[in-house]
Amino acid sequence: MSSKLLVAALVAFTAAFTSTASAESKIQEIVSPGGIKAWLVREPSVPMVAIDFAFKGGANADPVEKPGVANMLGSLLDEGAGELDSSAFQERMEEKAIEISFNAARDQFRGSLRTLSLNLDDAVDLLRLAFISPRFDAEPVERIRSQLLANLSRSSTSPTDIASKRWWAVAFPDHPYGRPANGTPESIAAVTVNDLKTYMRNVFARDTLTIGIVGDIDAAAASKLIDRLFGGLPAKATLAPVPDVAIKGIGERVVINLDVPQTVINFGGPGVARADPDFIAAYVVNHIYGAGSFTSRLYREVREKRGLAYGVRTSLYWMDHANVLVGGTATRADKANETLAILDAEMHRLATEGPTQKELDEAKAYLKGSYALSFDTSGKIAGQLVQIQLDNLGIDYPERRNALIDAVTLDDAKRVAKRVLDGKSLTVVVGRSQGLNKTN
Repeated sequence: MSSKLLVAALVAFTAAFTSTASAESKIQEIVSPGGIKAWLVREPSVPMVAIDFAFKGGANADPVEKPGVANMLGSLLDEGAGELDSSAFQERMEEKAIEISFNAARDQFRGSLRTLSLNLDDAVDLLRLAFISPRFDAEPVERIRSQLLANLSRSSTSPTDIASKRWWAVAFPDHPYGRPANGTPESIAAVTVNDLKTYMRNVFARDTLTIGIVGDIDAAAASKLIDRLFGGLPAKATLAPVPDVAIKGIGERVVINLDVPQTVINFGGPGVARADPDFIAAYVVNHIYGAGSFTSRLYREVREKRGLAYGVRTSLYWMDHANVLVGGTATRADKANETLAILDAEMHRLATEGPTQKELDEAKAYLKGSYALSFDTSGKIAGQLVQIQLDNLGIDYPERRNALIDAVTLDDAKRVAKRVLDGKSLTVVVGRSQGLNKTN
C-alpha cells in the first residue's frame, strides 16, 4: 500500500510542477538552529518529501592507491546501520516506501531521500543512522565487492567503457580526474572497512554540505529536520587539496585494437568554466554542435547525410578543477576514418564560420522551452536546488536563466565557437584498427 501511495504522490507532484515558474517562485533559503543552510521548495498539496544533498570530495577524495572507495561506500550505506542489519534496513525502507540512494561523482559525494510525508520521521531516522553508525558487516561488504568486481570485469571488454576510461586517463594523467572513479579490480579487492570509515570521517562534514528539500514540509519543520539528519556530523571536512589542471593530450589520437563489430570514438578538448561569462554562449553553441540530439550539426552530417552512426553527441562538463567539451559516437570499423574526418571537419567549420542565425534561434528556443523539464518532478527539483548552489548561480537563477540565453547574440556565438572549437581534440578510438594510426 505504501509503495502505491508513493507512486500516486509522485504523479501528483509532477502535475503540481508543470512549469518552471511554479517551482522557481517558491525557492527559499533556510538555516537550521545548528547553522546548516538549505534551499526549500514547499508544496503542501502533495504528501511527499524529497531531499538531495552533496558533500564536496567525491571520487577525488579516494586514496591515490585505492580509487573506487567512494563508489563502494555509495553501494554500502543502505546495507545496514545501528541495530538494523542489511536485511532489516532494506525491509524497513520497503515497508515504508522509503527511497535512499548514494553515488560518488568526481567532485561530490551525493545522496537523496524520497518518502511519503507520513513516513518522514522513519526515513530521516534511517538516513541519519546510515551517516552516524553504518555497520559494514562482512556479508554485505563482500557481496557488494563481488558485484563491483563483476561490473569491472564486464567493462574491461566494453569498447565504450574502455574508450571513456582511456580518454580521461590521457587527458588528466597524475590527477584525480584521470583515475577511474569506479576503481580497478586490484583497488576494489583491497578496500577495507577502515578505508570506508576513514573516507566518511574525511568527507562527511557540515562545512561542505549542500542541501535541497522539496515537498510537504514548511521552513520551521525543515530546519529541525536538517539538524536531525546532519547535525551529528563533524563541523569540518578533512580533504586533501586537488589542483586545478589543464587537459593534456590535445592533438593526439590513441588507437586501441579490439575485435568488436563497431568502432567507438571518444573525442574532446578544453571547455568553459561555469562561472565564465562565455558559459551560456558556449552552452548554446554546444547544442548546435553536438548536444541537440536530432538537430545538431554532427547528427546531421554523421547520421542523417551519411548513415555512419546511430547517434553522436557532445557535452560540456564543468568541474571544480577543469572543464572539458567531450563527445562520442560508434561506427563500422571500415567507416572509422571517414567518421573521424567528418568530426574534424565539422569542428573546424563551426569554429571558422560560426553558426547561422537560424541555428542560433532554434537552439535558443529549444533550450528555453525544455528547461521546465528540469522541474517536473520533486526529485528533479531537489537536484536542481543542489546543483544551482554548487554552481554559485544564485537563488534567482531559474528566473534569470532564459533571459541569459536570449541575450546570446550571433556575434557572441561565433566568437565563442572559435574559442572552444578552434583547435585539435584528444581522440581515443577503440575497435578494429584497420587503417587507423596514432597521431601526435
